[in-house]
Amino acid sequence: MMTKHPLTGRHQVAMITVDDLVPSDHLVRQIDQAISFAFIYPIVEPTYSSLGRPSIDPVILVKFVLLQYLFGIRSMRQTIKEVDTNMAYRWFLGFDFTEKVPHFSTFGKNYARRFRETTLFEDLFSHILEQAVKAGFITEDNLYMDSTHVKANANKHRFNKELTRTEAKSYQKELEKEINDQRIQAGKKPFTWDGEEEVKEKKISRTDPESGYYVKSEREKQFAYAAHTVCEDHGFVLECKVTPGNIHDSQVATSLLDKVRRTFPKAKVVAADAGYKTPAIAHYLVEKQLRPVLPYTRPRGKKAFFRKKDFVYDEYYDCYLCPADQILTFSTITREGYREYKSSPEVCKQCPLLAQCTQSQSCQKVITRHVWQEDLDIAEELRFTKTNKTIYQRRKETIERVFADAKEKHGLRWTKYRSLEKVTVHTMLTFAAMNLKKLATWIAKGTTPLFFFAYFHQKKTNRLFLP
Repeated sequence: MMTKHPLTGRHQVAMITVDDLVPSDHLVRQIDQAISFAFIYPIVEPTYSSLGRPSIDPVILVKFVLLQYLFGIRSMRQTIKEVDTNMAYRWFLGFDFTEKVPHFSTFGKNYARRFRETTLFEDLFSHILEQAVKAGFITEDNLYMDSTHVKANANKHRFNKELTRTEAKSYQKELEKEINDQRIQAGKKPFTWDGEEEVKEKKISRTDPESGYYVKSEREKQFAYAAHTVCEDHGFVLECKVTPGNIHDSQVATSLLDKVRRTFPKAKVVAADAGYKTPAIAHYLVEKQLRPVLPYTRPRGKKAFFRKKDFVYDEYYDCYLCPADQILTFSTITREGYREYKSSPEVCKQCPLLAQCTQSQSCQKVITRHVWQEDLDIAEELRFTKTNKTIYQRRKETIERVFADAKEKHGLRWTKYRSLEKVTVHTMLTFAAMNLKKLATWIAKGTTPLFFFAYFHQKKTNRLFLP
């Protein structure tokens, strides 16, 4: 039969503590057991005066922010409302039943005026990662690299078009030296590079000028930021760099990997998607003795014409052979780092395959080959090995899952902050909270550190890798 529950329980009086109301398996209990926040005091101590009124405990200020990011609460105002009624949150902060929660403006003023000039957020991320290393949950062998876009707090229809200088690529100096060395070897005059800067017209947001206009195939065109991220086999985020959304992945990859390798020098493999499959990145990975795990990229060009793979490169004679067995000889090296190989127009005019080869009015076929193509060829050869296929399959369980969780559970799909500095802090705190959550739950479950066996062994050479 139907019953009605009485409301008399609202007025029950009982002798109980806050600790009694928090479940034993609640995440805040697991975090409290996994990590001590005492390391925060020496970081922020120089920002406090020995005189004046007593301050709010800086650990409480940090814990408030962690609660917001751990549970995907949309703002600090909403976090404060949640703390008012959630006993688990009050237990985590050390508050009693009646202790008043600080006003939301307290947090904004402290972070804007007191903590802005400190390394608090970087140290928080590093400390959590250090605890994961000590617990044995971090594997250094394989690095998974990718980027995700965070929608900026800016109207995509309000912008100005401005001429701006393009950012210099991290490998540009090395590429220029390689180009000139090969030009001198080929008997060509070397290029001069001083003072040359490429200028492009870009859309600059009126609301957040530091964001970048993001355009990619079928996706929505919008102003955004890009979070370039590296994680390991268990999904712990090792490093992140935030840039405007119109910065390509390949422009950030080498500097990001350099930073990761300073902390984790034993890394052996780098797995990334097709956006990173460039000659410069392949050259960097091979030179640093990092195994490149890069995917298949479909050939470009018109379907009715021969593809570049139909032309065979002869390394000994430094030339290409076309499908009709004509030789394309070396001509020059461009400023972009491509060696040009050209056919003989007189021979091509008589070729029955001309209609499938080129639409050039001079009837001359030109094939380009990057000065670092050899390194890209190594990456392509390794793509067919069982090792590479196994590692690349793990991307969906590591870096792609990191981005999915960050956007669906921790509010990284868009940002309400403006400026590169604030969005960087927002992103780093999101990944710090995710690392902390994983660390705490694994320790609570008594997870045994799982170290993967090395997927490969390297020969003691600079260019070759075993399958």
